[in-house]
Amino acid sequence: MSDVSYLDDGQTPRIPIAAPSDYISLLKPRVMSLVVFTALTGLLLAPVPPHPLIACVALLSIAVGAGASGALNMWYDADIDAKMTRTSKRPIPAGRLDPESALAFGMVLSMLSVFVLGFATNWLAAALLAFTIFFYVAVYTMWLKRWTPLNIVIGGAAGALPPIVGYAAATGEINLASVVLFAIIFIWTPPHFWALAILKIEDYGRAGVPMLPNVAGLDRTRLEILVYTLLLAPLGVAPWLLGFASPVYGLVAMAGGAMLVNIAAKMFSARDEADIRRAAGRMFAFSILYLFGLFLVLVLERALHLLALI
Repeated sequence: MSDVSYLDDGQTPRIPIAAPSDYISLLKPRVMSLVVFTALTGLLLAPVPPHPLIACVALLSIAVGAGASGALNMWYDADIDAKMTRTSKRPIPAGRLDPESALAFGMVLSMLSVFVLGFATNWLAAALLAFTIFFYVAVYTMWLKRWTPLNIVIGGAAGALPPIVGYAAATGEINLASVVLFAIIFIWTPPHFWALAILKIEDYGRAGVPMLPNVAGLDRTRLEILVYTLLLAPLGVAPWLLGFASPVYGLVAMAGGAMLVNIAAKMFSARDEADIRRAAGRMFAFSILYLFGLFLVLVLERALHLLALI
C-alpha cells in the first residue's frame, strides 16, 4: 500500500478523497458483467420464466453481490495488489480509498444483495448468493489464494455458481441443466487463469502468491492446462447432448472446444519460453471468447424460444 500522506502540519493524516469511479472499480465491473451474463443464462433455463421486473431485480441483486465480493477481495488483498503491476493502481493500493471504506462498502452491498434477492424471489437463491460471496471472500481470498497452488481449482466454485443462483431465483430449485453450466465454468476456470498466471508469473512471484507456474513450473502448468482443456471440450457439448440446447449450440461448442484443445496442445509442445508465453496469451484470450460464445448461444436460443411463446 502507498505511503500515508499528511496535512501541512506534518502530523494529521490526509484522508483520501475517492471519486465515484474508485467505488465502481472496487466492484470489478468486467467480472460482474460475466457473473450477470451467466446468471441470466441460468434464469432463462427456467421452464416458466419469472416476471420481467422480478428477473431484473434478481439480476441486479446478483450483480451487486458479485460487486460486493470484488470490493471485499480488494480490501483484503490490498497488500498483494500493491506489489503487482496489473493491480497496483487499484483504489486502495494507489491511496485513493482507505481500506475501512472499502470494507464497509463491501459488507453493506453483500447484505443488501442477499436480502433483496430473498424478498424478491426466494430464500434458496438468497442463500446460494450468500454462500457464493462467503466462499469467494473467506475461502478463496482469505485462505486458498495465499496457501495453495490449487487456489483457482477450488476457488473457481464461487465464479461457477451464478447459473445455479439464476435458476434458483426463477424456480426456487436446482436442476441438472444449471449444474452442468456450473461444471462448465468450474472446469474452464483453471486453464483460463493458469494461462494468465504464466503471463504474469513475475507479478505473482513478487507478491508471494503461490500460483501453479510459480510453484510447480511451466511444464507442470502446461500439462494441467491441457488436461483441463481435454475435460472441458466434451463437457461444453453436454447441454446439447442433454437436450437443453440446440444442434447449433452443439456445433459452436465442438468447434470452440477443438480450437481450445489445439491451443493448449501447441502450448504444451512449445519449448521456447517466448513461444509458451505467446500460446498462453492466445489461451487466455480465446478461453474468454469460448465461454462467452457458449453462453451467448444459450441466451439467444432461450430468448427466441420465449418470444415464440408470446
